[in-house]
Amino acid sequence: MSQPYRIQDEILLPGTVHRPGEARYEELRRSMNPAVDSRPAVVAEAYGVSDVRAALLAARRHGVPFAVQATGHGTHAPSDDGILVRTSPMASVLVDPARQVARVGPGARWGEVIAAAAPSGLAPLSGSSPSVGVTGYTLGGGLGWLARKHGFAADSVVRAEVVLADGRKVTASSNQHPELFWALRGGGGGFGVVTSLEFRLYPVSRVYSGFAYFPIEAAAETLGAYRSWIEHAPDEISTAVVLKRMPDDEQVPEPVRGRHVVMVKVVHAGEAAEARRLLAPLWRAAGPALLDETRPATYAATAMGGTPNRHMDMFDAVPDEVIGTLVRAAEQAQTIEIRHWGGAMGRPGPDAGPVSHRSTKLSVIVDTPVPGLAEALRPHANGGTFLNFLADPSRTAEAYDAADYRRLREVKRAYDPDGFFRVGHVVSA
Repeated sequence: MSQPYRIQDEILLPGTVHRPGEARYEELRRSMNPAVDSRPAVVAEAYGVSDVRAALLAARRHGVPFAVQATGHGTHAPSDDGILVRTSPMASVLVDPARQVARVGPGARWGEVIAAAAPSGLAPLSGSSPSVGVTGYTLGGGLGWLARKHGFAADSVVRAEVVLADGRKVTASSNQHPELFWALRGGGGGFGVVTSLEFRLYPVSRVYSGFAYFPIEAAAETLGAYRSWIEHAPDEISTAVVLKRMPDDEQVPEPVRGRHVVMVKVVHAGEAAEARRLLAPLWRAAGPALLDETRPATYAATAMGGTPNRHMDMFDAVPDEVIGTLVRAAEQAQTIEIRHWGGAMGRPGPDAGPVSHRSTKLSVIVDTPVPGLAEALRPHANGGTFLNFLADPSRTAEAYDAADYRRLREVKRAYDPDGFFRVGHVVSA
C-alpha cells in the first residue's frame, strides 16, 4: 500500500478531513491560480490551532509534504501526495479601537477586517481586493493603496502566533523570538504556520478614489507626464497607469466598452479638492477623459483590483526607451500596469522586516506573454522583484537583498533545520 493511502487510512485530525473522490476534496484542493493543480493525499480543514498542529505532526510522522492554504490567492506550487491544510474556517477578526490594532486568524480576508475596522474610523493596510487573504499577503510584504502613506503591511505587524516545524507553539514579537518575528514580516510563510496575526490600524475612513479612462493614443504622453509627476507626488496619493483593453460587454460603461484605453487608478487619503488639484497635470497630459469615475468614497468601498502577473520588473528610473517599449507591448498585451512606489515604503524603521528593494520607484506588471518584452526591459530594470507578485518559487531569493537573504537563511536553519516547510516560496537553509 502506498504512503498516501496510509495517510488517508490512518490520519486522525480533530478538523474535517477530505479524501480524493469526495466533492469537498475537489473544491478545497484548488487554488486561485489555474496553473496550480494540487493533488494532495488529504485536505484537512483546520478550525483551530490544535487542528493545524495535528496535521503538521501527521505529515512529519508520514514523511510527506505539508502545505497551508487559506484563500489560495498566493498559491504558486502544487501540494501533491501530502497534507494540505485549509485554514479558511479560522477567520476570526477582532478590532481593538483603543489600541488601533486588529487580531485575525489565518483564514481572514481583507474585506472582513475592513468591515470590522470601519465603524471606528480605522483602516488596515489591505490589499487591492477584499477577497485576498490577510496572512499570506502580509507575510509576503503587502503592497496596498495606503502603503505610500503608512508603509508595507508587513511593517505594521506587532505580534504573530506560530506553529513551528517541530509542532511547538510560540509567540513572535519584538521581544519574543525576535529573529523569527523579523523574518515573518516579509520573508514569507516558510518559517512556520501563522495561526494568529496582530497588526496596526490607521485613522482612515474616507478617501478620494476610482478610475479615469483616456484614449490609448495618449499613452506615451501620459507615461512621460507620469514619470515627472511622481517626483513631487505627496505620500497621501497612490496611483497606477494601466494600458488596458476593456471587455466588450454590457457591464462595462458605454464610453469605454470594447476600447483600448489608458486607465489611471487613484487612491488619495485626503480631501477631494486636494486630490483633484494634484491630479490636474496628469489629466491635462492624458485628456480629455473618456470617463472619469474618481470621487470621494469610504475606504471600505475602495476595491481597485490587481493585474494578473505574467511578467514583472521594478525600476528606479524610466527612460524614454522603457516608455516606448511599454506602448508597443500594449498592442499585444491585455493589461500593462505601471505603479508608483516610494513614500513610506522607502523609509523603513530600524526594526523593519526583510521587505527589500524599498527604493524602487515604479513596478511594471504585464498579464500577457509578449515576445521580446523581458529582454527589452531588463537593461533598464533594477533586477529586483516582490514576493507577493512573484509566481516562480525558484526565484524567491531575488525578492531580497543579499544581506537580508543571508539572515533569512540563518533564521530558517534555526527554526526549520530539516526543511519541513518546502512548498511554495521558501528560503533555502
